[in-house]
Amino acid sequence: MVLAVADMAGTVLFAVEGAMAALRGGLDLFGVLVLSFATALGGGVLRDLLIGAAPPTALRDWRYPAMAFAAGGATFAGHAIVGQIPVGQGPLGWMTTLDAAGLSLFAVAGTEKALNRHIPPFSAVLMGTITGVGGGTLRDLLLAQVPAILRVDVYATAALLGAAVMTAAIRLGVAPRYAALMGGGACFVLRMVSVWRHWALPTAAGLAG
Repeated sequence: MVLAVADMAGTVLFAVEGAMAALRGGLDLFGVLVLSFATALGGGVLRDLLIGAAPPTALRDWRYPAMAFAAGGATFAGHAIVGQIPVGQGPLGWMTTLDAAGLSLFAVAGTEKALNRHIPPFSAVLMGTITGVGGGTLRDLLLAQVPAILRVDVYATAALLGAAVMTAAIRLGVAPRYAALMGGGACFVLRMVSVWRHWALPTAAGLAG
């Protein structure tokens, strides 16, 4: 139940975010739907292939692509209204909050699915991280942008922390639902605080300076 709820909620949130990115890039309806699907389900598809859960859930369960396309289509249909909503800057921006929430949900859902497949804890943490950042990476590549996780930003690190906290909690005997809340909360808080405090990972140029 925890896995299903987190997976579906993350799918809708990331589909909306992908559609918004497509609208900002001037894409047509087909482009919006493609980016919604890729952003929402790309990370999960990659995770499933890596852990041997083939065919991926996104292709076996019609509800996932249906939710992604519905969320993308609704965002496109309401683009006139959505476009007038101020995005905002920093941690108070609704797009930042939406992204952090989707990242947290996918990080814990990916981690739990990997653990349920008896993947070792360290690898399960990596699978949770890939689930969280995979869709956004594919979105950026389709938009001919440098993926966000390769830039100086605490993004993949937040997903990594959330996945690690959840895995550690489960290993210590915490119930999965509470472990998921702990991991998702850690991911969300780190992501939002890093935006607020302008935290960034070090670069070679910065260290040299």
